[in-house]
Amino acid sequence: MNTFILVIHLIVAITLIALILLQRSEGGGLVGGTGDFMSSRSAGNILTRLTSIFGVIFFSTSLLLAVLSSVSDSDSIVDDLNEVELIDQIEEIDLNDLPDLN
Repeated sequence: MNTFILVIHLIVAITLIALILLQRSEGGGLVGGTGDFMSSRSAGNILTRLTSIFGVIFFSTSLLLAVLSSVSDSDSIVDDLNEVELIDQIEEIDLNDLPDLN
């Protein structure tokens, strides 16, 4: 289930990037622009509507993946480490056999 949603999420992300790059630049950035920010021409643009739809799908899949990852019962790879072997290896080192660095 997670893999399927992750694949959908990646497809939506790539499509969203393409849609954003295809849109016409209005100029102005954060400062403003031409003044017709929400005119009927820009609101009816198919790229704008598709970007909104894919944006909602992207955020929905993001939240769904976050919820599924917190609910899943999978163990971490760190839980599988055997600390006893590591401690045994440290105890086997003889400090008298170390080379002189001077």
